[in-house]
Amino acid sequence: MATQRTTTKTPKNPAPDPVEPAPCQPCGGTGNVAITVRVGRKRRPVGQQDGLCLNCLGSGTDPDA
Repeated sequence: MATQRTTTKTPKNPAPDPVEPAPCQPCGGTGNVAITVRVGRKRRPVGQQDGLCLNCLGSGTDPDA
């Protein structure tokens, strides 16, 4: 009769811990940036509206990380 093993082996390649992606710098991780709205012949600024972040394309994560 074979002897029973009382200890378990450790896995050879343990799974790496999931790394949280870094937030995008221009939008701060929101995916939206404020764009100035200009009107009139002299193009005076009247306000701001939300626009898609062109660095991360709205995902909110840093593409270089």
